[in-house]
Amino acid sequence: MLSIRNYVRPQTIEEAYEYAKKPLSVVLGGMLWLKMQNRNVNFAIDLSDLHLDQIEEIDDEIHIGAMVTLRELETNEQLNYFTQGAIKESVRHIVGVQFRNLATMGGSIYGRFGFSDVLTLFMALDCEVELYPTGRVSIKEFANMKFTKDILTKVIIKKVPTNVVYLSQRNISTDFPVLTCAVSNINQHYTCIIGARPLHAVAINGDSYFETGITEKNIQNFTKCVLSELKLGSNSRASKEYRQKIAKVLIKRAFLQLKEDVYGN
Repeated sequence: MLSIRNYVRPQTIEEAYEYAKKPLSVVLGGMLWLKMQNRNVNFAIDLSDLHLDQIEEIDDEIHIGAMVTLRELETNEQLNYFTQGAIKESVRHIVGVQFRNLATMGGSIYGRFGFSDVLTLFMALDCEVELYPTGRVSIKEFANMKFTKDILTKVIIKKVPTNVVYLSQRNISTDFPVLTCAVSNINQHYTCIIGARPLHAVAINGDSYFETGITEKNIQNFTKCVLSELKLGSNSRASKEYRQKIAKVLIKRAFLQLKEDVYGN
């Protein structure tokens, strides 16, 4: 059972951070995974008054506030045009529309959950997260950071030539994923992200394998390298051996789809 002693709605990010530094404090986000936990909370911090619920285009960047819901990501035409529909694909299986209307971008990224579709996709986009008070940090670096009292305020996507594909495997459509896979070509740099291992997502650089383009042979060589180094595990949804087979299939499908998106054949 979740037990909350004090509920607060700070009016500034500085005030929110002061509460966050207190023992047994927690930022609520959409409060969907949080309410399933068995813990005592001294200060439950609601960021609803900090205007972090906007998706904005600022110069050569797209800023996504931490309180933007997954449903807003799913339906935002600008984001889905920029990512060739990959953002919609990454969230459309998450429980249901009612859930996605409440779950937030910040909660999905900050938790760095092993099952997170959202983390997998945004790591492939090579974006940054903005933390208060630390500042901007690469999302790939953030995925491996220890948890701190910093507050995640937004995710920042750079508007550079980008092609990205997102795929996942599930036992049933609204369940947690067995494995997630996102591949991207950003300014001619290739990246593959594998998540739900069941550990959190990891990035594999593919530049040296695709210097001559995306071919069946290059995909095969890259996949062999990935599977030899990738740490996979077993849980109630799938065994390590099954995840290895799924990884091989998803990587190939994702790169073939990326090839079609980039080269049209």
